[in-house]
Amino acid sequence: MSAKSVAQSAMILTAAGLITRVLGFVYRIYLSNAIGAQGMGLYQLIMPVYSLAWSVSCAGFTTAISKLTAAQRAQGGYGNIWRIIRICVLISTVIAVSLSYVLYFFASEAALFFFKDERVILPLKVLALCFPAMAAGSCLRGFFYGMRESVVPAINQVLEQSVRMAVIFFIAQYFIPHGLTYACAACVIGIVAEEIFSFLFVFASFRKFKRINQHKQKPSLSYKNALKLILAICLPLAGNRISGSLLGALENTLMPQRLAIFSGSGADAMASFGKLSGMAMPLIFFPSAFLTSLSVSLLPVISEAHATNNTKRINRTVSKTILFTAVVGIGAAGLFTVFSNEMGSAVYKQDIGHYLRILGVMCPFLYIQMTISGILNGLGFQVFIFRNSLLSSIITILFVYFYVPVKGVDGFLLGWFVSLLITCALDLHKLKKNVEIAINFSDLIIKPLLASFLASLAARLLAVHFLFARFGQLPGLIIAIAVICALYVGLIVATGCVMPEDIRFIFPAKKQKRA
Repeated sequence: MSAKSVAQSAMILTAAGLITRVLGFVYRIYLSNAIGAQGMGLYQLIMPVYSLAWSVSCAGFTTAISKLTAAQRAQGGYGNIWRIIRICVLISTVIAVSLSYVLYFFASEAALFFFKDERVILPLKVLALCFPAMAAGSCLRGFFYGMRESVVPAINQVLEQSVRMAVIFFIAQYFIPHGLTYACAACVIGIVAEEIFSFLFVFASFRKFKRINQHKQKPSLSYKNALKLILAICLPLAGNRISGSLLGALENTLMPQRLAIFSGSGADAMASFGKLSGMAMPLIFFPSAFLTSLSVSLLPVISEAHATNNTKRINRTVSKTILFTAVVGIGAAGLFTVFSNEMGSAVYKQDIGHYLRILGVMCPFLYIQMTISGILNGLGFQVFIFRNSLLSSIITILFVYFYVPVKGVDGFLLGWFVSLLITCALDLHKLKKNVEIAINFSDLIIKPLLASFLASLAARLLAVHFLFARFGQLPGLIIAIAVICALYVGLIVATGCVMPEDIRFIFPAKKQKRA
């Protein structure tokens, strides 16, 4: 297989991520109009259960496969790769089947005890059906990430979202008229169909890869030693993801309850929760499609470099990645702060501008934390990531419990911001102790801030005084976003924040073969 740069792999995943997110927005706009803010809140209420099941059954195993596959590939240990995959898929699927059984037969108790809402009983039972396919499919995707074969996961992303949308659009007319319970169940049926289809596609791709690339090699690792390697990576990561998912579930359960104290109405609280988590947050994370893909691509690449003691490659990769993360995050902050009201009304026809403005300011910290976690993961600091994630969740939950009843959603956003500042500072400190980051302060912060301010100001003036009046709100907003992006990129290049060597880092020239 020809070598690929981190960014080339990330670009494939980014293209798929952008397509998936565009499709996802069409899906969310349809849902928000069909079931309303309260329905979106109910749907978001059960999503931490989905996240928790993924964390328990496959999060650690998927990352372990990706990391160990990359390390073994660098050393030519293909026999060990097949053994590692077999162990991970077996354990992950057994755990997933157990979780399915527990959730299906105890959905009523979970709904009434944890969520205080019997409307989620049916959706929880439907959700339980997808766990085995989700676990096995996630493990196999980890193999493709570790092999730096991004095409299969990229195609899979798009197909997953397409299947979910097709199923929802087909069954919604039969379910939604029966109330929020059945509307939410229809959404979950889409998830189940998506996970089953995803597993079948990835499994077929895996079989094809093995047939074409016949690396027939006996494993040098015994089952016992392979299991030790897997658990050394898996247990800290699983602990991190499980605790994060449990605390996320607690946070999502507490939010409507504490918001009800602030607003005095359970329905209003659920609607506010739906606007924040189901509408505003997906918009904020849309520009992070590249960074999410980059974070996934970083893990095997840094693991390879770490396994071969290639310190120079690690330092260069980390430095360029952090620079691009800062550029994207600061640019997104300008975009969301100047067009917050227009985005909310144009996309969802809802007043979520206040949430978008606050979240927009948080974008650089959200994105940098996402990227650095991927880097630290590749360097083997799973326990450190676990500790930081735990600290972040505890801070946020304390604000939810004590401050949300006083300040409403703003109390949650303040707590999240405080936790981000603390964890970003700790992550950067840890990274600087282990990697030489070659970026100056001006390129990292000053130039992107200046470019974002000027581009945002120019686009805002153009939109208010010409575009909205000439083309209407939605077309004018789309043109304004294109203008702000073009101006921002132009200013970033003009100020020297991104240099030609950075472009070559993303699109390296192919090496000519010797005659």
